[in-house]
Amino acid sequence: MLSIAIVGLPNVGKSTLFNALTDSNVLAANYPFATIEPNTGIVPVPDARLQELSKLYGNAPVKPATVTFIDVAGLVKGASEGEGLGNQFLSHIRATNTVVQVVRAFSDSNIVTDEATGQHDPKGDIEIINTELILADLQTIAKRLPKLEKEVRANSKLKPEYDLLLSVRELLDSGQPVWSQPSIDPSPLDGLFLLTAKPIIYVFNVDENGLANQALQQMLAALVAPCSALFVCAKLEDELRSLDAVDRTELLESYGQEESGLNQLIRAAYDALNLQSYLTAGEKEVRAWTIPKGSTAPQAAGVIHGDFERGFIAAEIVDYNDLLAASSLQAARAAGKVRTEGKTYIMGPNDVVEFRFNVSR
Repeated sequence: MLSIAIVGLPNVGKSTLFNALTDSNVLAANYPFATIEPNTGIVPVPDARLQELSKLYGNAPVKPATVTFIDVAGLVKGASEGEGLGNQFLSHIRATNTVVQVVRAFSDSNIVTDEATGQHDPKGDIEIINTELILADLQTIAKRLPKLEKEVRANSKLKPEYDLLLSVRELLDSGQPVWSQPSIDPSPLDGLFLLTAKPIIYVFNVDENGLANQALQQMLAALVAPCSALFVCAKLEDELRSLDAVDRTELLESYGQEESGLNQLIRAAYDALNLQSYLTAGEKEVRAWTIPKGSTAPQAAGVIHGDFERGFIAAEIVDYNDLLAASSLQAARAAGKVRTEGKTYIMGPNDVVEFRFNVSR
């Protein structure tokens, strides 16, 4: 399951955005540390294909892929040393797949800040959060490195991991998070759960005027390049959840927006993590499954159940658009649009699949 940690300084709109994304009602108050324990919400991944397939299969139940959002309490300067219960808050990020950093990008003198001035500095805010994540990673490495040094003496095969850890430490010591260097593959260090090794998406919380301010958006995006930058008005997103689909679309269009922040964020997360979905369909259910891009058919089958991967025989696949055009699987098969693929087949994002497998007892 895809999980996303929402982080940021206190009072930048994290909880308001979390409520909008997950249709929740957690406390979103104008004072630091209104959130103490992390709030968790599971939301479906928007996918219009599922409803269309459901119609082909007698209005079969739809089960979309899901995303878990975790609203982490506001981090402050010194969080890595325990300020504001920072160590506890940082631990909530470790088990997630990616990090969304919410940055306030509008002025409001009524918003309480650490300095109580109401002024905001997006660049400075970003640096505070990144510094605390870097310092937390350096602490993790400092604990692991001496043990790894001893292990390398006994097992030279661990030398590449040791060298990688030294390179990562050097990068962090220079004040740069791991995500700032796409050339570094931190996957051999996954067991350390380094915070800055997770893909990051920056969500700039702008006001209504900021949604149409291209100059502002370009300036803010430049601060975080090459990472993804989204521009969302948390207040507007909160209003959207009380509207039906038609009114929601009209309100978004009135602000020049084509889709909600939820859709933008999920798509950005899929891109950052190199994920895609494939589909299964039948009278019992129509469902989307999330897999890494480049997954083979057996690997995709294993997402459904481990037995499917172990006993994989073949995959019967039809392209979603071909299936929709044919109006039924039988017609698609008669038209030669259904094919049988083996163990080396790489899954496509529009694949509608039925797996064949056999697990001997």
